[in-house]
Amino acid sequence: MGGLSQSASVWLVLLVAVLAANLPFLTERLLGLLPAPGGRKSLGWRLAELAVLYGLTGAVGLLFERRLGQIAPQGWEFYAVTGAMFLVLAFPGFTWRYLVKHRAAA
Repeated sequence: MGGLSQSASVWLVLLVAVLAANLPFLTERLLGLLPAPGGRKSLGWRLAELAVLYGLTGAVGLLFERRLGQIAPQGWEFYAVTGAMFLVLAFPGFTWRYLVKHRAAA
């Protein structure tokens, strides 16, 4: 069976998670593609985008798990923990967007 090893798959999903968790805070475009309504995204839009990207990241993980073998059933605890981890991964982007003072363009 060709493809990625289990270890490489885990690292790739973690990289995707870090990028996806920070994307809402690094750009004014929805999902990095579509222009935001009004030109700027509110915190509500960013949180909605974060939820969508959490789901897409989970889908990538599920895809890799399916390619490596049988998919393990998950309960609500799995989603609670991975959702909390996704929020922690989003902290650098949130900090940059809302807590760091940015100089106004001259």
